[in-house]
Amino acid sequence: MVDFQWPWLLALLPLPLLAALLPAANRREPALRVPFYQRVARLDNTQSRQQRRRWHQGVLWLIWASALLAAASPQWHGDPISQSSTGRDLLLAIDLSGSMQIQDMVYQDQPIERLQAVKLVVDDFIRNRRGDRLGLVLFASEAYLHAPLTYDVQTVGTLLQESQIGFAGERTAIGDAIGLAVKRLRERPDNERVLILLTDGANNAGVLTPQRAADLAAQYDVKIHTIAFGAEEMITEGIFGPRRVNPSQDLDEEALIAVAEQTGGRYFRARDLSELSSVHAELDRIEMIEFDTQVFRPTRSLFHWPLALALGLSALLAAARIYAGRHAGSRSKEALS
Repeated sequence: MVDFQWPWLLALLPLPLLAALLPAANRREPALRVPFYQRVARLDNTQSRQQRRRWHQGVLWLIWASALLAAASPQWHGDPISQSSTGRDLLLAIDLSGSMQIQDMVYQDQPIERLQAVKLVVDDFIRNRRGDRLGLVLFASEAYLHAPLTYDVQTVGTLLQESQIGFAGERTAIGDAIGLAVKRLRERPDNERVLILLTDGANNAGVLTPQRAADLAAQYDVKIHTIAFGAEEMITEGIFGPRRVNPSQDLDEEALIAVAEQTGGRYFRARDLSELSSVHAELDRIEMIEFDTQVFRPTRSLFHWPLALALGLSALLAAARIYAGRHAGSRSKEALS
């Protein structure tokens, strides 16, 4: 279907006709009299002159009509397309404290740092959230909004990959990270305020405690899913040989469980890459919501077609007048000779 954005402009189509009906201005005598004008005029056949005049008027009318059509902005609308969209507004809070460099994760039979493991798993989670708006909070001694809520999930993934330990200090400000997320999410619709927080330690920096931050989150209906990350056992080489240690002994699971329960979220424990992948698969499932079906029609502007016609006819008319002028000049010379 084709319609016009400004159809009222088409009411100006008869304007040239109205102008032609107006009384002609009083003719004035020419400033220069040409004694041989009548001889030249007789060389021009009256019938052919009338035909050229009609042709010129017809072309001018087409130029006017084409210009008006272009100004009215014609648009083509395709068939309605129904689409059901799914998505959430999610903020991801990732711990960048010094303990995230502990190499207690294994990838392809090689030990890797915790932050590297998080980048591997969370990056896949981010890139699979098509249709969602994602944001990224990085925290250690302080919390920073590294990426605001955006549909550009690829950029959020890139910013996560570029993050490094030490960007925000060495300690862990879990409460401040939650407080910053609440500040960013409190203006969103009630059912879309979701924070996923991943940490491997306990709150030992910042202004807000996790309990106080959870109170604020509950006040603004922000749901928080907490992920405690880190292995519970690893082998280290010491002076007296290898020994088993718990690299997650500083992990405050009780605080993370309390935050999740108080805000209506869930607590997850991830000890390796496999468990972390399962956690994000579960989050991908429970944080998917279907909105109402949306109907839209593809639209394409068509103004350039009548505009091109008007320009083409104008060029053709100008060329015809130049040719007629030259032809009349040559005939005048012949009449005078």
